Amino acid sequence: MTSSPGAPAGEAAILALTRPHPNLLTLYLAYALAGLVFAPVVFVPLYFKYHTLRYRLDEEGISASWGILFRREVHLTYRRIQDIHVKRNLIERWLGIATVEVQTASGSSSAELALEGLQDWEGVRDFLYRRMRGHEAARAEAAPPSAREGVAPAPAPAGDEAVALLREIRAQLEGAREALERRV
Repeated sequence: MTSSPGAPAGEAAILALTRPHPNLLTLYLAYALAGLVFAPVVFVPLYFKYHTLRYRLDEEGISASWGILFRREVHLTYRRIQDIHVKRNLIERWLGIATVEVQTASGSSSAELALEGLQDWEGVRDFLYRRMRGHEAARAEAAPPSAREGVAPAPAPAGDEAVALLREIRAQLEGAREALERRV
């Protein structure tokens, strides 16, 4: 869980992130109290989710796991990330936390992974954008120079046989068109 050389100073703190902020438990309590009579029933699963929620950001990707009876684990590589959203409702803003939602091209309308209870949500969002774009930059550097400049590579020269075949096909199409026009 070390940061790469030349990485920004805050990146080490982002890579060391493993738990949500304690204010997430307060948020879950607020959600449960909104249900009044059902507060204990709503709060117990949220309480266990908070205590089992773990994050891991490394050089390969981002992981999250939670749950006791029904354990859920999600691992996304940075190259699969399509978009990143930050969600902060009124209570989350008051508590100073946010949820960073990570979307992939899975076809689902909801986020593939939601990192809840982050206090440094801007740093996490920027880190994920850098990593996501870093994979695109690495692919662009591996491309030929003409593709990196935004210019399509020149087509390979066609052999005499291919040119002759295309001319023959064109002549046959023109003949078929003339025959159809004579009928009509």
